[in-house]
Parts: sequence; C-alpha cells; structure tokens
Amino acid sequence: MKILVVDDSRAMRRIVSRTIRQAGFTGHDIVEAENGQEALEVAKAEKPDLILSDWHMPIMTGIEFLTALNAEGIEIPFGFVTSESTKEMVDQATEGGAMFLLAKPFTADDMAQVLGAFVS
Repeated sequence: MKILVVDDSRAMRRIVSRTIRQAGFTGHDIVEAENGQEALEVAKAEKPDLILSDWHMPIMTGIEFLTALNAEGIEIPFGFVTSESTKEMVDQATEGGAMFLLAKPFTADDMAQVLGAFVS
C-alpha cells in the first residue's frame, strides 16, 4: 500500500511516518509532499492508496487540496492529521469527503485506530 503524507513541516512528516510504523503498519511505501499543490501532483503521479494531510499549509491548504482532488474526480481515502479539530473543521472535512480528522498530538494507538479501516 502507498500512503501519501502531506505536511509543511518535514519533522511532522517524519513523525507521522514513524507513528504509522509504530502503529503496526509496516512495509508500506510512504511518499511525502510539503503542501497541497505539491501533494496534488504527487497524488496524480504516484496514485497513493491513502492520503494523510495537514490542514494548515502554505500555497494550498489541506482542505483546498481535498477540494482539488474532488474537482478532478480523484477518489483516494483521505484523512486529516492536524493541530486543530474544531467542530467547523470536522464538519468541513466530512462534507469534503475526509474519512477522519486525527488531532495532534497523537499516539501510535490513535493512529492504529483511525488507520485500521484503511490499512492492512
């Protein structure tokens, strides 16, 4: 399985990738992007099976990225891993088609719980 991790912080991309492995999901191909615009290009080229995206990023935010995927008819399971999780954000993410919103900080158990339905 190929997982696209999108975050403007290189350190956070590494933390998300490490936590995926700590949650027991090993042997997966993890690709990265640092903003929604780059992630859109990576998604088209790499065709990931799952996308984990931050919400707040320069150039193109996570919700703008999800909207762009939808506009292009690209259907990939999508979840947010972000520092905020207001009701408005959760509602907007759900309306956009996101499968979950995982708030930072998170544990390997938190990651296992949200990814269990998507990753084997």
